[in-house]
Amino acid sequence: MKLRRLLAACTALVLLGSIPVANASAAPRFTNYVALGDSYTSAPFVPLPDLLSLGCVRSYNNYPKLLAAALHVRLTDVSCGGADTTNMLQPQSTVLGTAAPQFDALRPDTDLVTVGIGGNDFGVFGSIIDTCPGLRASDPTGAPCKAHFTVDGVDTLRAKIAQTQTRIAVVVQGIKARSPKATILLVGYPKIAPEHGTCPSVLPFADGDYSYLYSIEQALNAAVSHAAAAGGATYVDTFGPSTGHDACAPDGQAWIQGKDINLLRAFNYHPRYEGEAGMAALTYKTLTGAPATVTAAEQSAWAAKARTLAKQAAASPQALEASLNRVRTSAQR
Repeated sequence: MKLRRLLAACTALVLLGSIPVANASAAPRFTNYVALGDSYTSAPFVPLPDLLSLGCVRSYNNYPKLLAAALHVRLTDVSCGGADTTNMLQPQSTVLGTAAPQFDALRPDTDLVTVGIGGNDFGVFGSIIDTCPGLRASDPTGAPCKAHFTVDGVDTLRAKIAQTQTRIAVVVQGIKARSPKATILLVGYPKIAPEHGTCPSVLPFADGDYSYLYSIEQALNAAVSHAAAAGGATYVDTFGPSTGHDACAPDGQAWIQGKDINLLRAFNYHPRYEGEAGMAALTYKTLTGAPATVTAAEQSAWAAKARTLAKQAAASPQALEASLNRVRTSAQR
């Protein structure tokens, strides 16, 4: 027990970084925290893998676990790679079995819930990742992906995101019905593409499709934010504060892995440890009222921790292979 407390304290220290002591002590008190979400929450390949999470590919260092350590709260993490809003009420098939509906984890005494969901609804994220890189060769300086998803003048992905907003709002109401005392936070998605510039060796998109990817993720986060406002939940903005930490950023600054799977860092197009730590810190700051910014000291601490975790993962090849087997058949968000 003492060792567990020490590890939690160390994790919280790395996470909180330069948060002023006054704000850290102002953290509200919670007892039972439930984390819901997709693979931006479960964090596949972020060391070290939770092998007991089966096909949900959760990490022991995803943002719910980092946040729980900082808050000293009991956590039930049912996030699952590939989940969408329907998996709040319906079982989810994974490569290693069936995951229970995520709402099953909610209880009347649950007093904190975080939700990271929406990117998989109607296949929006998967459609971009599966389609856009393959179109780059046809028009490398244009925007062939945007053209592909625009039908009769209508952006079909944006239309799907509008429907996703309604689904997320229903999720908020479902949480309230099951856990009426809970503080509910909807955690947004950090930036994948930069606002300006390109890095085709990391993100193999046509030049004009960088702004398209950026705008689609911006629209997705707006949908999450609007659903939170409509339902009386709190939106955690990770999109704005992740500026400069997109997949094109240098190693140590990037929160998002590029096109290549890195068994020691993250699944492709998914958050690295630095991204999970950033999401946890921004959620913590939202709870405490601290400015939703990322300092250089925080980023440096997270990058150092990521290097340490990568070394630990490299020393556990069996765990890496087991984790790879869990996601080998699909790209999950």
